[in-house]
Amino acid sequence: MKQPALPAHRTRSRRRLGLRGKLMLSLCLMCLVTVALVWLLVTRLMEPQYNKFIQNRLQHRLDLLADRFDEAAENGVIISQRNFFGVSLGQEFWAGLNEDINAGHIDLGDTCVDVADTSLRCINHVENLYPCLLHEGDGAQFGGGHTSTWDTSAAIALRRATFEQGTLFEILEQGTSRQMVLGCTAGGGQYVILVSANLARIDEAGQVLGKLLPSVGLGMLLLCLLCSLWISRWIARPIAQLSAAARQIAGGNYDVQVSVDQDDEFGLLAQDFNHMAGEVKRSAQMQRELLANVSHDLRTPLTLIRGYAETVRDLTGGDPARRTEQLNIIVDETDRLSGLVNSVMELSKVSSGADKPVPVDFDMAQLCEEVAERYEAVCAQNGWTLQLEADAPCPVHADPAMMERVLHNLLGNAMHHIGEDGVFVLRAIPLMEGGCRVEIEDHGPGIRPEDLPHIFDRYYRSRSDAGKAGTGLGLSITKAILQGHGFRFGVNSGLGKGSLFWFQAEGARGEE
Repeated sequence: MKQPALPAHRTRSRRRLGLRGKLMLSLCLMCLVTVALVWLLVTRLMEPQYNKFIQNRLQHRLDLLADRFDEAAENGVIISQRNFFGVSLGQEFWAGLNEDINAGHIDLGDTCVDVADTSLRCINHVENLYPCLLHEGDGAQFGGGHTSTWDTSAAIALRRATFEQGTLFEILEQGTSRQMVLGCTAGGGQYVILVSANLARIDEAGQVLGKLLPSVGLGMLLLCLLCSLWISRWIARPIAQLSAAARQIAGGNYDVQVSVDQDDEFGLLAQDFNHMAGEVKRSAQMQRELLANVSHDLRTPLTLIRGYAETVRDLTGGDPARRTEQLNIIVDETDRLSGLVNSVMELSKVSSGADKPVPVDFDMAQLCEEVAERYEAVCAQNGWTLQLEADAPCPVHADPAMMERVLHNLLGNAMHHIGEDGVFVLRAIPLMEGGCRVEIEDHGPGIRPEDLPHIFDRYYRSRSDAGKAGTGLGLSITKAILQGHGFRFGVNSGLGKGSLFWFQAEGARGEE
């Protein structure tokens, strides 16, 4: 089949970036953004975060030690005493502190601890750093006594600064070594505690990684291009199939179906597309049937009108009785044509929304009574019986003119399929939750099961109605009106059991 020409706007869109190109561009941009974030983390953020981590760890250890000193000072426990011979330590305090360290309550691994008094001289220490930029020593637990080699100029300067400021934060650098020092006063301001730890050269590692990132980023970009090419083809393939199928439907091929081989949103879209294609095909078939039915219904009255008009002109112009009879036939057939055209126009207005409902509060039971009165003559003429069951008031909120049209359509349909007993029923039943249910029942032959799902469809006529006069638009107009009101409706039927058409109207709203 020759493919239909693409619209101009579609031809222009092919020059733009398609779905595959957008997917590839998006994935590549994500790759570049990821590399940029890694570069920022390595070169700008890693060292500050690392220093912050070391600082928090040292601060925790410093707080634990300071709390012990403050508690001892408050309880009068001897921490140290300076006399003529030097400094004597409170054995009970330092022994308890060493027990906590050995038990793991205070972790001093990879940490240097320096404790000094107001003389700015070291009274005790723990050295677990090698090398230590603050002072040099062989390392000892608390209680090792005073050693003059611990009183370096750097240590004394930091102790003095801590006494003056109350707290201390310094980073010492010597060659390739870096060391963070934190300090605070403790024991009622009589002591200074300095804790320090070595800092790794994160900046050098960042420089090395920064040099590697361009090549790594290029490799990631190439890999991303390959992956995005495959992913874009995988995602775009079902869309391309749907697009090709849509073009075939636009060209008139309603039998096209899209294969459903994915259990995801694309698979669901393909199922919906296939359902749409089936509905379009069925709608096109019904439109063809409508044209055939309307053509037949138009041809018959037009032929009769033309034939009787010619007869009146050529043969019966002088016979008043026959002329009047034939002119009446012409008038009746003209009315039939007008009714057919009006039905088509009414359906078009209601379906397109041009004729919108104007709902008001009224009594549906009273409307049913008024409509039923109009069928008394035709029932008497044909020996039929219309049973009206609308004794209780049924206040509803709807367009009364449209509801009247719905009642006429459903009653006309019931008369068209009336049973041998000649009885059809109109009911208006008030509902507990408000509103009412209207039922139109006939005792006719019923509706075939395969026709039930389509009985309200536009242009649809069941097989049992084939060849009968009418366009099959009455129930379609009814459906459009009820949908415009938002009312529920349906039909219950079975072969040989008659049919019951129903709808439920919304209750009256009163003064709002």
